[in-house]
Amino acid sequence: MPAAGQPSTEQLKRTDSRKRGKPYPSPAGEPVKPNPSIGRIPVLDVRPAVECGTRPAKAVAGESFQVTATVFREGHDAVAANVVLRDPRGRARPFTPMRELAPGTDRWGAEITADTEGLWTYAVEAWGDPLATWRHHAGIKIPAGQDVELVLAEGAALYERAAAGVPKAKGREAVLAAMDGLRDTARSPEARLAAALAPQVDAALAAYPLRELVTSSARMPLLVERERALYGSWYELFPRSEGAVVKSRGKPVSGTFRTAAERLPAVAAMGFDVVYLPPVHPIGTTHRKGPNNSLKAGRWDVGVPWAIGSPDGGHDAVHPDLGTLDDFDAFVATARDLRLEVALDFALQCSPDHPWVDKHPEWFHHRADGSIAYAENPPKKYQDIYPIAFDQDMPGLVKETVRLLRFWMDHGVRIFRVDNPHTKPVVFWERVIAEINGSDPDVIFLAEAFTRPAMMRTLAKIGFQQSYTYFTWRTTRQELTNYVTELANETAPYMRPNFFVNTPDILHGYLQDGGRPAFEVRAVLAATLSPSWGVYAGYELCENAPAKAGSEEYLDSEKYQLKPRDWESAEREGRSIAPLITTLNRIRRRHPALRQLRSVHFHDTGNDALIAYSKRSGSNTVVVVANLDPHHTQEATVSLDMPALGLAWDESVPVRDELTGETYHWGRTNYVRLDPGRAPAHILVLRPSPPIGGSPTP
Repeated sequence: MPAAGQPSTEQLKRTDSRKRGKPYPSPAGEPVKPNPSIGRIPVLDVRPAVECGTRPAKAVAGESFQVTATVFREGHDAVAANVVLRDPRGRARPFTPMRELAPGTDRWGAEITADTEGLWTYAVEAWGDPLATWRHHAGIKIPAGQDVELVLAEGAALYERAAAGVPKAKGREAVLAAMDGLRDTARSPEARLAAALAPQVDAALAAYPLRELVTSSARMPLLVERERALYGSWYELFPRSEGAVVKSRGKPVSGTFRTAAERLPAVAAMGFDVVYLPPVHPIGTTHRKGPNNSLKAGRWDVGVPWAIGSPDGGHDAVHPDLGTLDDFDAFVATARDLRLEVALDFALQCSPDHPWVDKHPEWFHHRADGSIAYAENPPKKYQDIYPIAFDQDMPGLVKETVRLLRFWMDHGVRIFRVDNPHTKPVVFWERVIAEINGSDPDVIFLAEAFTRPAMMRTLAKIGFQQSYTYFTWRTTRQELTNYVTELANETAPYMRPNFFVNTPDILHGYLQDGGRPAFEVRAVLAATLSPSWGVYAGYELCENAPAKAGSEEYLDSEKYQLKPRDWESAEREGRSIAPLITTLNRIRRRHPALRQLRSVHFHDTGNDALIAYSKRSGSNTVVVVANLDPHHTQEATVSLDMPALGLAWDESVPVRDELTGETYHWGRTNYVRLDPGRAPAHILVLRPSPPIGGSPTP
């Protein structure tokens, strides 16, 4: 049986007439299960292991991550280990050798990479290494003249055994030559030993080692998804505001899908990958909210998009002011032509006017007086929204939710930002996502759950591909360091962060008080710390007026009213930071190190107003130094952990600032001065010194 919440084999194989992604084949081989025996050679605490291996760890195609385990054996004989990765068809890939991460700890690790999407498995194999044991003994005994001929004869026998496992084209002759050298009594013992330690022999035996007492851990599940599950730049906009006309008297004119599509080229030009739309459905009129969340709506007030449902329809309809489903399809097609994916908000709640209220009264909470309970988070009240009651008919709600999701999937949506999933039962989402991803593994769900860590983590474990985070509220050097370290290590096997710099609900005090420099540095941090980041429209204009002092709500919030913006004037007058955002997204696409999370490493600055960190992916290394103080110039000596950059402590290399184009020469310690009025950060790409006669890496 599959782990709870994971797609069954039948779900994975199922297809129908809908426009869906290719389903993943089920993993071949043994099911993942606890190993009751410790094994001949202990293999313990294999990581990553999500819920003890009952749920899959996550990666995307081409993403590298570390597998670790505790491996040891009795006595003093040598032990070794490797990772065996099996693809979705159960075929073992060439094993990846592990190394002891720190001498004497018995903790071993190796980086592995799955290159295609699907359900994989990985296991750690431990084994006795008789050749390493012999080499250790021979290196001591032969120089000391102890049992020389016996030791050499034992070595020759081991090399003969080892040669049988090395393909002829992969170095067998070199291993046999080593065997012959050990038996060549015409040479000195030292020369015979040296022949066995030749580099070509080492290379052959590293690829095809002589292994004894091989012991394997249980196979651990690994779900490999498409790259957008980890990496992407998101842009949120309200279609009704794009092209809207606000009149001082009379009915305002809403923007439409057609006018919103005219904004898409500018979004694509800034380098975004995903355009995210709040709910586009009909909005109820009962208890409709007015501007700035007022309880009384005027005749022409447009209401809150999350108050879904009216006589015009529910979750499978579009607001008539926005156009028709054909207009929505045209919007999606325009986005696709611009290489933008459309993400749609999925908010499982209703206005009092939603068709479900009459058709399915059992889906709602009823109070003692017979009325339906509206949403509350005391002291906040949402009179225009009815939450769903799940326990009276969860199977019916699962069926209807899956139907709605598939409806929008058939209209080209493959990404859903799920509103407040933490206010619904976890098991509900487990069933819904398993049903959808069982046949459509390319569909991505982003959990908008600003809540307690246990709930956020569990939602990620049961299927959500991405998660909103606490990034908005992490503003100091220590807060950012601690939080990103947690995301890159402890929760990285299952929870993928999306760093939104703002949302329609969240205008942090840092942005309210810091002005343009605050907006600039937060964009740099989000774009370089997380593989996925996002902005809500208006961020590029540095909109920072709160509804009132101490509030994170926007004044004249777009949630309650139309908000057309004069994008062209803002850019022409230099009031927009769109050029910086464009540069950040271009840098992200250019450098693989910024498209992943797990390798982030923080460096010392000696000044809490400055933060420094690096990321590596293969030969690509990026170092970021940012000024967290939006009001003052800050300076410090940045001390780099050179081995974390793949460099020796005394090495220095040219670095290019991708924000300014300037080139510096950096080593272990480097003076930095950042003026928030000029440059929020350095984004430095290491350019290793070329070999003699070569040229720098472009």
